[in-house]
Amino acid sequence: MIVVHGISLPPGEFGGDAIERLFTNRLDPGAHPGFAAIAPLRVSAHFLIRRDGALVQFVPCGRRAWHAGESAWGDRVRCNDFSIGIELEGSDDVAYAPAQYAMLGRLIRALRRRYPIADVVGHSDIAAGRKTDPGAAFDWKRLARAVGAMALPGRIAPQPATVRSAPPAQAHPNPHSRFKV
Repeated sequence: MIVVHGISLPPGEFGGDAIERLFTNRLDPGAHPGFAAIAPLRVSAHFLIRRDGALVQFVPCGRRAWHAGESAWGDRVRCNDFSIGIELEGSDDVAYAPAQYAMLGRLIRALRRRYPIADVVGHSDIAAGRKTDPGAAFDWKRLARAVGAMALPGRIAPQPATVRSAPPAQAHPNPHSRFKV
């Protein structure tokens, strides 16, 4: 299974190295008022896709990453044990960038060639009530087209009016529904 996430650090801001610092346990708790609470967390993801489509890998796909937290899918719990986590730089109410969908589609197709991926889900699907990402701004139909999925279940909701355009990202130094794949 692939779990799609959305993350921005500081919240609602794009660019910079805070996400990489969080996933490598090097986040400075004094760098932003919101960082003190999350700096001690030991979290990771297999991949991060930046706003410009740049792909960063943190954990090999054959190893467990700590992206799902308390989670369940079907009759299975502890989704970290059987999933690949892909973080998108973004937030629930900001439209994700076209370059991100393009890279996410390429990455999922590559992962499908290597692993028996049965489902692609949002963090909100496996941690309902606890997590909301990738949020209403994530276009599942667009991802399905990028991946080449033939059909989507009927749970796809229209994009809400609260989706807003993303502010321009700062230069970075390092170049809800689900569907079956």
